[in-house]
Amino acid sequence: MKMEETTYETPPMLESDEAEEQELEMARDEGSALGRSLTHMIREVADDGDEAPVGEYLVGYAVEAAEGMYVCRDGKLTWQEPEEENVHLEISVRDGADGRFVPELKVQATLMDGDGHEIATHRQPFIWHPWLHHYGRNWTVPGDGSYMLRVRIEPPTFSRHDKLNGKRYAEAVEVVFHNVEIKAGKK
Repeated sequence: MKMEETTYETPPMLESDEAEEQELEMARDEGSALGRSLTHMIREVADDGDEAPVGEYLVGYAVEAAEGMYVCRDGKLTWQEPEEENVHLEISVRDGADGRFVPELKVQATLMDGDGHEIATHRQPFIWHPWLHHYGRNWTVPGDGSYMLRVRIEPPTFSRHDKLNGKRYAEAVEVVFHNVEIKAGKK
């Protein structure tokens, strides 16, 4: 297998005063649609990618050439092309029970070379995307090759509804993906 992980535990998905079975099914449908988009990104668009269960999440990654994006500067959106950066790293974090995107997370990624030497560690901020929201950023790597990727997710501080289902995401989790194939470049 390509990764080492924090132990996986499926979060609860029970009928409650906050969610009836039909509503839980709608949440699972939303997660299934996101899963199809993520699979498309990993298999058809990205140079490499994978997803693994970790903690109460499904954590995935996709790597592709560095790309331009809008950034907010002084209250205005400004288009920014990559400068030195040569790879775009995307991290997906989904709920382990229903597969929906988990927002408002502090996601940190570390890339290591094949010998385990750290290339860099960066916070992966939320990025709006037309069909696959994710946590990500452009990175600078030494070149094409096989890397290790460690992803750490801190427990979120947002409130959680539902006495039966809401006690989740209380622990930090980490996953390490091995043999992450990166092709350095720009779109």
